Amino acid sequence: MGDGMLKKLSIRKIILSSLALFAMFLIYIIPSNDNTLDIKEELEYVNTNIESSPIFLMDQNSYMALTSVAVNDTNIENKAKQLIKVLTIGGMDSKIPSGFSAIIPPNTEVLSLSYEKGLIKVDFSKDILDVSEDLEEKMVEAIVYTLTSIDGVDKMIIYVEGDILTKLPKTKINLPSTLDKTFGINKEFDLTSTKDITDVTIYYINQINDNYYYVPVTKYINDDRDKASIIIDELSNNFDFNKNLMSFLNDGTELVSSVVKDGQMQLNFNKNILNDAVSEDISEETLEMISLSVGANYDVEEVVFNVDDRELYKIALK
Repeated sequence: MGDGMLKKLSIRKIILSSLALFAMFLIYIIPSNDNTLDIKEELEYVNTNIESSPIFLMDQNSYMALTSVAVNDTNIENKAKQLIKVLTIGGMDSKIPSGFSAIIPPNTEVLSLSYEKGLIKVDFSKDILDVSEDLEEKMVEAIVYTLTSIDGVDKMIIYVEGDILTKLPKTKINLPSTLDKTFGINKEFDLTSTKDITDVTIYYINQINDNYYYVPVTKYINDDRDKASIIIDELSNNFDFNKNLMSFLNDGTELVSSVVKDGQMQLNFNKNILNDAVSEDISEETLEMISLSVGANYDVEEVVFNVDDRELYKIALK
């Protein structure tokens, strides 16, 4: 994404593809022997078993932010264990991108972890409860959002020494026994009444050096409109100086209509969303920011960006 996470992922995939093509070239020009076969098999192993996985780490503003780390196992249980280790202070610090930090207290151990039919169960040692009061809820958010971002995982249960964690001991926040992304992340409450309360998760942009990354914020507001309209309206406020969160949505951008059909979210905008009316470009950051926000609130596989009822971009979410 720009110089950010998504572009880095694309570059890594290109490098792996180039290596694979080089290996094929060697096979054609060098007589078949065991060494050539070893090169091909090793490259196939790397391409199959090393991938980047989403992870939610703490940024310099104490937000749980979306980034990624390399994971060398495609098995869901093994992948989950590796991601938890990265989330643990002192666990896998070398994998953490610059500017981010782990949040699970040091010495926390995974006593057991199992996966079945979309559900992960994790039993932690009691060390996990040593987290500070101000980070207690954020830690749960990071664990839930990271593990439910693994393909095939929809929900999870957190145990501590064999007991389901249903209340955070310091903040006294009650937890549902089964957790998913409806738990929210980086929560904000802007309520004036108990009626028409909507929770909507919106991805904003932040920056470390020249790299952009994305920060989800779950907002609880009094608004009975569809969530797509709320997302675009909220992102129209381009910068919040108090929260260090940015939006790259152009001034005057309007969502004319939104329709969910056949696994797609069809968004129709006016021309103000375009960076350049001649080339009809929309910035990569804007596309990703909106697509992530849609994916956080709707069960869809693609987001289609239309301008004046003409399709310009189609972004795959899954």
